[in-house]
Amino acid sequence: MTETLILNFDGGSRGNPGPAAYGIVIRANDGTPVVTIGRYIGHATNNVAEYKALIAGLQEAKKLGAQRLLVRGDSQLIIRQMIGEYRVKHADLIPLHRQACELADGFKKISYEYRPREENTLADALANKAMDKRGEVDEADDAEDGGAMGAAVSAAKAVERSADQRDDISGSSWRCPNCGCEINVGKPPRSAENSSAGFVCVCGRAMARRLID
Repeated sequence: MTETLILNFDGGSRGNPGPAAYGIVIRANDGTPVVTIGRYIGHATNNVAEYKALIAGLQEAKKLGAQRLLVRGDSQLIIRQMIGEYRVKHADLIPLHRQACELADGFKKISYEYRPREENTLADALANKAMDKRGEVDEADDAEDGGAMGAAVSAAKAVERSADQRDDISGSSWRCPNCGCEINVGKPPRSAENSSAGFVCVCGRAMARRLID
């Protein structure tokens, strides 16, 4: 396979440490999802879950025969450690980082990008659904549920459509993929940085922007 695949990964725990899971989404170069997996991993920290997500994503990309891979995640720590900007000091993360690097070395070309959580909605929703079910889930099953996963898919598409509009959120709508509550923005924050950063729901989850046609 010569095309560049795109891997989005996310991991989290409730309690940090606590019940943990990860989500991975592998897309073709045109954005079509090829692999979508959410997997419960038991008791772990957020960072351990993030690394396990990255490792699983790299393994799945290998199974697809990928030679070139663009990796996107919303953990600045993991991304910066993988590109060598941060040292790995925590004992629990050292072997996971080593395993991820060994897998990454098997690709002809690999690059990493930090993306904010609102641009990683589907992987995040897969991880949270896996935590809810304490098992493995995939996009097809959960989208049919019409619950948080279906909302996350719609939100993810809306964010991609609005990539060139993030600096102007006046009149936009933001929805929480966890509890489903929404806010409508009548007047955006004064700070340009804050205006593109999104909002956090009262339940603690990042809200995803929705386009209003």
